[in-house]
Amino acid sequence: MQKMAQIQQVLEQLYQQTRSISEGKVASYIPQLARVDPNQYGVAVCFLNGEEASWGQSETDFCLQSVCKPINYALALEELGEEQVHQHVGFEPSGSAFNALTLNQQGLPHNPLINSGGIMCASLIQNAAALSDRFGTINQSWAALSGGLVPGFDNAVYQSERAHADRNYALAHFMREQGAFPANTSLENTLELYFQACSITVKASQLARVGATLASGGHCVFSQKQIISPRNLRHVLTVMAMCGMYDYSGEFAFRIGVPAKSGVSGALLIVVPGLMGLAIWSPPLDHYGNSVRGVSFCQELVKKLPLHVYEQWPAQRNSSLLASDHDLDDSRLEITQ
Repeated sequence: MQKMAQIQQVLEQLYQQTRSISEGKVASYIPQLARVDPNQYGVAVCFLNGEEASWGQSETDFCLQSVCKPINYALALEELGEEQVHQHVGFEPSGSAFNALTLNQQGLPHNPLINSGGIMCASLIQNAAALSDRFGTINQSWAALSGGLVPGFDNAVYQSERAHADRNYALAHFMREQGAFPANTSLENTLELYFQACSITVKASQLARVGATLASGGHCVFSQKQIISPRNLRHVLTVMAMCGMYDYSGEFAFRIGVPAKSGVSGALLIVVPGLMGLAIWSPPLDHYGNSVRGVSFCQELVKKLPLHVYEQWPAQRNSSLLASDHDLDDSRLEITQ
């Protein structure tokens, strides 16, 4: 408990330190997002024992945008399994912009966290079901991941995104031309589901709870339910670590070293496995499309705390940050045959 209090103190200091940052511009390619107040800034944390803390506008709703993509990928994995999912989407960084009209050498999206991959994962979720049921599954999953907190929906952003989606329509038709989609896929329903998922709204405090579920092997610390299997969760976090921050993903992995996913709403989800989920929302973006304050916060955070996955061995890192009066569980080191 004392260690967590110390971490909270660091987080509060960093929130105050980064509040004055004024660089960046709000996203404008979706008109509704361009109207968001750029001065809003919220930070929230949820530890694996359920302890929570937050600062600033942590109870203000914002759209998930691309932060929905790791969860859509997880839902596809849970439903279809790794082999079938990756017949339709890869898991390599693209090296291109998140909305680039490009596919890999197999004619598939490079990974689930760029627009083409996000559209593809949407097509995989209950492909034959009614659109309303498919969206219901995604919506209910966000509630389950946060321990029962029901997300909202921003219809204005949804309508705005639909009306300015030429690039996403082009990506979908390009993938269909390459035969990337499952048989009998409706492009119209797939894109509708993708736009709807991006328009789901949460609060930073809610998103931090989702991060905590991802940090605890897919096990919700509030409901005590296993929401995502540990195997599939491993895939999700790996892709987040490699591809979650647009064209800044490699540098983020190098300098900060934890799985993360950003969205053009200014949302940033950070997962520190075995320790906590962290959510940051600040609308002004850098030229990559990441929250300026969010990235700065993370850069300063790893200077204060040894969170980088390669800073120390994970067992040493987590035991140094949390209670140190427990011996290492050797069963975690067993090799799977």
